[in-house]
Amino acid sequence: MLSLNRVFAAGLAAFAILAGTAAGAQEVKHYRFAYDQPKTTGYGVLGDIFADKLKELSKGTMLIDQYPGAQLGQEPQVLQLVKAGDVEFCISSSANAATLSPQAGVMSLHFLFRNEAHLIKAIADPEVSKAVKTMISETVQGARVIGLATLGLRSMYSKREIKNIADVKGLKVRVQATPTEDTTFPAYGAQIVHMPFGSVYTSLQTGVVDVAENGVNVYLANKHYEVAPVLSMTEHEANNSLVWISDKLWNSLTPEQQGWVQAAADEVNSKQPAKAMELEHQSQDKLKSIGVKVVTDVDKSGFVAVADPLLDKLAHDLGPHAEKIKNLIRAIN
Repeated sequence: MLSLNRVFAAGLAAFAILAGTAAGAQEVKHYRFAYDQPKTTGYGVLGDIFADKLKELSKGTMLIDQYPGAQLGQEPQVLQLVKAGDVEFCISSSANAATLSPQAGVMSLHFLFRNEAHLIKAIADPEVSKAVKTMISETVQGARVIGLATLGLRSMYSKREIKNIADVKGLKVRVQATPTEDTTFPAYGAQIVHMPFGSVYTSLQTGVVDVAENGVNVYLANKHYEVAPVLSMTEHEANNSLVWISDKLWNSLTPEQQGWVQAAADEVNSKQPAKAMELEHQSQDKLKSIGVKVVTDVDKSGFVAVADPLLDKLAHDLGPHAEKIKNLIRAIN
């Protein structure tokens, strides 16, 4: 009888080990996904698409915890945290990505994208996405890009109308800190001011800057209309974003898990641009309804005349990856 009890006990122990191994194989992991805009923006749309797809593919074993509104820091700081492996995922604008890889500034070139339809097609294009990923993999250590997204086109906002290029001459414009912006805005006759996004509201309020520029939904979500109640639809550049993962996490994943992560990012690439554009249009309607002056009849010809010759020169100066990406984007009809 004793030996039977021992056999039974041994069987139970073996079962417990097997059960524990199976449970371990299905262990649920949570990952931090940081971005500096409110959840109500296209960044939140991106986060939800990515999180839902990854949860579905991993059968609930890989879960994304979103940290919107710069809870973990502004984009340049969070990019450093991702490189160090302290944060697993983040979104950055292409301009902030240029702090790690200067050639990423190509995505911020003025009038590179002809209109919203062209922008949606370009961001969803697999060849453009592949070229950006290659650029980052060859120029950045510690993190990689797995997908692209957009928040639409950027426009200028101020206390005054900007109806043509003459209206920005001499004005202090807050710009993203990239060589492409530092070249293009002064070519329009503006003075440039660099500052973190979180300082823009107060700087517009106090007159440290006269003009800021961003997507319509970002302008609405951050209530910048309170201190700059005139939105002039210059649509001078795209508000493009890169989705990052730390190498520390990527290298710890199995090939199957890496496949799930990439498939979730591909879902973002294909679905987020059109959804973000819908949000831009809804935001413009909302702004008009609360009394914001939206100037839609901006004469862009002066801006285009200055920016167009700079496109090829800036892309060339940035480097071969930038030039390739610029050519791919311009070739899309």
